[in-house]
Amino acid sequence: MTWNQKKKNKNNSNIEPDYYIVEFKSRRIDYYIDRNHLGLKRGDWVLVQAERGRDMGVVFAQISKKDFEAHSQHKYALEILRRARDDEIEIMMKLREREESVLETCEELVSFRGLKMKLVDAEFQYDGKKLTIYFTAEERVDFRELVKDLAAIYRTRIELRQIGVRDEAKKLGGIGPCGMPLCCATFLRQFVPISTQMARAQNLVVNPSKISGLCERLMCCLAYEMPFYEVVLKDYPHVGDEVTAKDGRKAKVVAIDYFRGFVKLIFEGDEEPTKLGIIEYKKLFKSDKEFLKKWLSKSKAESAKTANQEK
Repeated sequence: MTWNQKKKNKNNSNIEPDYYIVEFKSRRIDYYIDRNHLGLKRGDWVLVQAERGRDMGVVFAQISKKDFEAHSQHKYALEILRRARDDEIEIMMKLREREESVLETCEELVSFRGLKMKLVDAEFQYDGKKLTIYFTAEERVDFRELVKDLAAIYRTRIELRQIGVRDEAKKLGGIGPCGMPLCCATFLRQFVPISTQMARAQNLVVNPSKISGLCERLMCCLAYEMPFYEVVLKDYPHVGDEVTAKDGRKAKVVAIDYFRGFVKLIFEGDEEPTKLGIIEYKKLFKSDKEFLKKWLSKSKAESAKTANQEK
């Protein structure tokens, strides 16, 4: 290394690195830093530091330091070493082809050992120093002998990693009940907790066959509209509520349309339901002071937002 290169590296060490998300096989992602400021863009193939050796992936996105620190789970930051050359990418593609035969061999060994596990995927590290086998199982599996068998065949470090059914769906892909490719296999990078309460909040029938995905877990898309419902639910009654108008009339809420902004209810003694806009409903059933307080609070917040935008 020349004196000028040493000086350049020394200067780079004092500059804040760039932060990236790098994507690997089956949409697996990890977080890396780039001390060399390579000017990477989405889709670039890069050689990266692995916990043991080197791996290869594709740049998914550049992120901020704050996002990196919030999501990276490594004790020490892993680094992007450099862009991958064409011949190196070709080696990676050959490894991907080889992984199919690895799964076939592993299936035979699993059957021979009588292990109750379902193989999902195999993934070689670029430098060949590690082979990861992903599987699902209902119970704990003693796969120590299987690891020895695989290590004897492939002469590398073997890791068997048990994953959940949602991760299995993400790796294998498929078509969801909506007729579109699975969200987890296309754009979702992380799973969030999903509950039946989300379905109830959206007035959906809590029927497992209707709100479950291919993984037989609650569909991820139940979370997409929840921020909207968390806001509007504060202003609307619930279906089934019995309410009393300011003039003393009683009614039961039978339907709500949050998107069109109306409440449908049946007044005591009536046979046909009455449809009211949310503003009309509030005037008829909410106390004037309560309605005015919310209206003033909302107006104050909007005024403050407008003032900040003007600044």
